[in-house]
Amino acid sequence: MSIRERIAAVSWSLAFVILGYLLTTVGYLAAVWALPADRSLVETSLLQAGAGLLVFGALSWLVGRRALGLSNRELGWAPPGAGLPGFGKGLGLGLAVGALALGLGWPLESRWQADGGGFGPYLGRVLLLALFFTPAALFEELAFRGVLLSGLTRGLGRLGGLLVTSGLFAVAHRANPSVTPLALGNIALAGVFLGLTFLTRGGLWSATGAHLGWNVVLAALAAPVSGLPFEVPWIDFVPGEPAWMTGGSFGPEGGLLASVALGVGVVSAMRWSKREESA
Repeated sequence: MSIRERIAAVSWSLAFVILGYLLTTVGYLAAVWALPADRSLVETSLLQAGAGLLVFGALSWLVGRRALGLSNRELGWAPPGAGLPGFGKGLGLGLAVGALALGLGWPLESRWQADGGGFGPYLGRVLLLALFFTPAALFEELAFRGVLLSGLTRGLGRLGGLLVTSGLFAVAHRANPSVTPLALGNIALAGVFLGLTFLTRGGLWSATGAHLGWNVVLAALAAPVSGLPFEVPWIDFVPGEPAWMTGGSFGPEGGLLASVALGVGVVSAMRWSKREESA
């Protein structure tokens, strides 16, 4: 590929994510203006995810297929035969990595305590949160994997594509509550993890499953997700000290223990991808 073609691939990829977020913001603000003001965090997040899915879905075709000529495989649009198993494997890996990030805090006195609720309402709340997190995870995977990762890989190589998309993924979370430099570093590392799951046969569905698994297990265990608290009945999570190890109020993503867990996730995703490539 010529230098000119590489520059074009990088330029189109960056235009994709910049324009996508601008249009998503416009769509979200239009929805906010049209709907009642007393919205919960869940409702607000669903509005943003809905706008993002519409915008990035359309741009994936316009930029990915028409401008860059990316194939379905490069876009991560895996057929059901590969997509469904990939989603399941990604979901399981995301759940395991998230649980590990929280479990590593046990020696530092991270703990759970009863809050007086029952298991039935707890289970119902977790199922609702899983339904809520699904479009949010798919929205972010459409935005940062798919066109962006494949286009940047074409221009910068696989490693360059993974690093740039992961950095942009972290930048997109820079305004989250209680964010720290370590938290942004962990979110970038999570971007590498998710990018590697995207490179498996399940493509976008594997990455969405891994993203969903991470978010769901943190919320189900009453921990903040990227600084956003999601209360559940029955249990409360109390992070241990020091906060730079356990994440404190940002959730596990703000601590060094999550770096270790995500490192395990990166290695696991690399092995998964290599096994499929050699099969």
